[in-house]
Amino acid sequence: MRKSQRTPAGDALTDLMLDLFRLNSLLLTAGDRLVARLGLTSARWQILGAIVQAERPQPVAWLARDLGGNRQNVQRIVNDLHGEGLVAFEANPHHRRAQLVVLTDKGRRAFDAAMALQMPWVNSLSEGLAVKDLQTVHRIVAALRTKLESEAEAQT
Repeated sequence: MRKSQRTPAGDALTDLMLDLFRLNSLLLTAGDRLVARLGLTSARWQILGAIVQAERPQPVAWLARDLGGNRQNVQRIVNDLHGEGLVAFEANPHHRRAQLVVLTDKGRRAFDAAMALQMPWVNSLSEGLAVKDLQTVHRIVAALRTKLESEAEAQT
């Protein structure tokens, strides 16, 4: 019986995926260091960012979906953020049990402080990289994400 072999594109994508796994780990570690003095972690910062980016307050399940994360993990972090006064819960007119998550003033200040630290860091990190190349990588990653999300939806 013959094993199937990857195509050249499959090999290239596998190499990219391995580098993306390594990059993700490095980004999380760098993010943790960057915002540690604010009492944040990369995960907390990411959730605050998802709340800021949302057009309106969302329940935890929607935040998890938008982040591509596990609802239980996001709930745990949101509960921690709530305990520290960075987010609050509001009644959801569409669902009695799924409260909406909103930033408090303290949460907004923490997020803004994190973004102020991120700006010089990301500018330095991007030095020497062509904007066009970064945009190409972004398009490829977005296309892969869309394909994977479509596959996941088809399986549910």
